[in-house]
Amino acid sequence: MEIKLGLKENWQQFTLLVLVNMMVGGMVGLERTVVPLMGTELFRIGADMLVFSFIIAFGVVKAFTNLISGVLADKYTRKRVLILGWLFGLPVPFMLGWGPSWGWIIAANVLLGISQGLAWSMTVNMKIDLVGPKKRGLAMGLNEAAGYGAVGLTALLTGYLAAAYGLRPQPFYIGIAYTMIGLLLSVLVIRDTRAYARLESATAVMPGGQAHRPDLRWVFKETSLKNRNLFSVSQAGLINNLNDGMSWGVFPLLFVHMGVGLEGVGWIKAIYPVVWGAGQIITGPLADRCGRKPLIVWGMFVQVLGHVVIGFEWFPPFASGMAGSVLLGAGTAMVYPALLAAVSDAAHPSWRASSLGVYRFWRDMGYAAGALMAGVVASLLGLVWAVHIAGLLTLASGVVVWICFTSSSPSSGANAPS
Repeated sequence: MEIKLGLKENWQQFTLLVLVNMMVGGMVGLERTVVPLMGTELFRIGADMLVFSFIIAFGVVKAFTNLISGVLADKYTRKRVLILGWLFGLPVPFMLGWGPSWGWIIAANVLLGISQGLAWSMTVNMKIDLVGPKKRGLAMGLNEAAGYGAVGLTALLTGYLAAAYGLRPQPFYIGIAYTMIGLLLSVLVIRDTRAYARLESATAVMPGGQAHRPDLRWVFKETSLKNRNLFSVSQAGLINNLNDGMSWGVFPLLFVHMGVGLEGVGWIKAIYPVVWGAGQIITGPLADRCGRKPLIVWGMFVQVLGHVVIGFEWFPPFASGMAGSVLLGAGTAMVYPALLAAVSDAAHPSWRASSLGVYRFWRDMGYAAGALMAGVVASLLGLVWAVHIAGLLTLASGVVVWICFTSSSPSSGANAPS
């Protein structure tokens, strides 16, 4: 079979990968509404830091799994790593639904972190492989729209199930379906895409005419510090997911304390990732047309406004939560595909999978940083101050991108190392 790069040329496999990523995202959505409340109401945990410990476990494990996922993909193929991710995810809904202690919930999130780090990373890499350099923003927009749309819809559905039947096990039946469908699709119909990356690598222009094939240590330093664009993207990704990690743990407890019911909390938790996901259908192609920097900078500033609306309680609790979450989702929709596309611009295809893994390491370490920050701040100053601190950090991150990032696009020759 002849290999060609492009979305149109590979639309069938691309569509199947979108469907798989919906299953991947749905697994995270299982926890958004219900699990923080399980900690306080079922397991009677009084310390905010201990309640948020499941997010810290998830974020740290997912971050380190992201770091090695690219190396594993290059060694063992994308498809095998995708299947491995689903195998790690199989026990998760059972442990969440029937685990007898909080330790089981933390262990489930360790497995979920590994599963997400492998499976979501592969759907990203495989779509980038298929479409080539011209449609990266669109590809990432569709990928993340599917994943985070499923996060939001699942969070909403679990909120309604919890209100009707209790916090568990019924909300986690959905996860059993997700894991089975995702695994079967990955085994039976998804094809490996490493050959597409090799084709692009063979045609990419590099200084001196040769591709640089570095080790992971070189890629880690290049992505984290040495390349100004990649540094800007990495720190913005970390702060973006710090917001998500903070909201994951804080919002259910904060709004329940304010008198919002489980259905209302489900809507507040759902609207954030739904806007985040659906918005990327627009912002992904926009990142291809107007460049990465404007979307990243202004997306961070829109998120700041979301923190202001929630933190200062300008409206009644449910209205504040909905309005603030819409702004957080819109801002995240602006930055997410632009950040992924910016990494793909700056990294040569020969080390792009590893660079994406390093970026996703820093980005998803934001989950742990957000939960840790929220736990400390909430214990000392109260839950609402965690929202204020997250807003200040987001403002600072947007300013860093404004100052340090050099506007790039797929046509700018950005594949050269710094």
